[in-house]
Amino acid sequence: MMAILFVVICLNVFLYIKIPKGFFPQQDTGALVGTIQADQSISFQAMQRKLISIMDIIRADPAVSSIAGFTGGSNSGFMYVALKPVRERKASPDQIMARLRPKLAHEAGARLFLQSVQDIRVGGRAGGATYQYTLQAEDIAELRLWEKRIKDAFSELPELTDVNTDEQDRGLQTSVAFDRDTASRMGITPALIDTTLNDSFGQRQISTIYNPLNQYHVIMEVSPPNWQSPESLKDVYLIIPANAGLPNGAQVPLLSFAKYSLTNTPLAVNHQGQFAASTISFNLPLGVSLSQATVAIQKTMARLGVPGSVRGSFQGTAKTFQESSQSMPWLILAALIAIYIVLGILYESYVHPVTILSTLPSAGVGALLALMISNTEFSIMALIGVILLIGIVKKNAIMMIDFALDRERKEGKSPEEAIFEACLMRFRPIMMTTMAALFGALPLILLTGEGSELRRPLGISIVGGLIVSQILTLYTTPVVYLYLDRFRLFCLRVLKRRPESLPQQVLEKI
Repeated sequence: MMAILFVVICLNVFLYIKIPKGFFPQQDTGALVGTIQADQSISFQAMQRKLISIMDIIRADPAVSSIAGFTGGSNSGFMYVALKPVRERKASPDQIMARLRPKLAHEAGARLFLQSVQDIRVGGRAGGATYQYTLQAEDIAELRLWEKRIKDAFSELPELTDVNTDEQDRGLQTSVAFDRDTASRMGITPALIDTTLNDSFGQRQISTIYNPLNQYHVIMEVSPPNWQSPESLKDVYLIIPANAGLPNGAQVPLLSFAKYSLTNTPLAVNHQGQFAASTISFNLPLGVSLSQATVAIQKTMARLGVPGSVRGSFQGTAKTFQESSQSMPWLILAALIAIYIVLGILYESYVHPVTILSTLPSAGVGALLALMISNTEFSIMALIGVILLIGIVKKNAIMMIDFALDRERKEGKSPEEAIFEACLMRFRPIMMTTMAALFGALPLILLTGEGSELRRPLGISIVGGLIVSQILTLYTTPVVYLYLDRFRLFCLRVLKRRPESLPQQVLEKI
């Protein structure tokens, strides 16, 4: 039994390393949100057509109940998708997004990145997908160079999907350069050129119409068909001022003394901590955990040989997960130390708390095995289940040790006789409390509905831990009790201590 206990302890470490880890389970809340990223040079009218086309594709899916979307002001759009109830669609949000990706890939010039709405979302970083990885650098040119290489490398990883970035440096702008000498001979000033272009294309507010219930802004601009292309600059004329020496009201074509060209310009330059930053967002394919994705990203960054001047770090939910993964073992260790101190004070012993804590490895193995068999990640909710198991499982040993110590002290029985009688007398209450806790956790696993994924890992870890620990602790606890009692007596013999509180039989053995 001691060999089995040693194997169980080693198995705990092995399973904890191997099990896929996540932060919070992905819930089925019956809603999806999506971000549309189109070509950076797209117009509002073209973006509107893309939005309608993408909405039609999603609306045709049998799991979709309704959809709403909007766009404006940039090359992006937002979409909210309401799904049918779970009993009608028979598919999870991840499965729905997986079957929509091939259909949406045929929409040229625009991509839609969907993510499931979650009740708990950690981190304020918004992106085109659920998880974010941010690159920072002092030199924007170097950041743009490595951002593209890293994004392309991430797109090839099977552990990631829907890889996108908030980098916006390929927008189109029309630059107008004019000949100052020629314009000056005509009496045209830079202010006149600026005012004319602003009146034509700047949507300048020139008046306000008031009525009893509302007010309306009057906007001056050329007709929409005439500002869809830079070619419309050929039709722009400037009215010569009266004091310019030319006929009053004479009109001069803008391109008679100016020329235009198309150039690229950043639509946005994002920053984080005073440094230029670019955020790469990604989702997880079916069957891939967040821990597997983070490992793949770290290996890719090392393989690419990214210079030290370009720094990458997880943000939002991924960053919180990384921090929590590092603190999980310390949290469990802190719980064990706290329990040992409390039990040591209760029993006034350094040995008996170890006997009680020896029941916990079997609970950990049961919880991890149950999670792996059910293909469930070890998440924060599963960790809460393990913490609860620590309190539930140790009562098995407490029941037996309390009874055995009482028989040793009051009736002078040997440790073998006392622990054997404790096993017999406490078997029924141990089984009753264990079965009560087990059946109390079953509804967490069996009940379905929107958001049930959040509580299911809690029930799985509790049920699995209770089953395995109930089988093993009934055999290992008495053996550990006897071994540690012999160790205690051995220490007393070495130290030649004869405390008066020990039973006569124990004094004779010493």
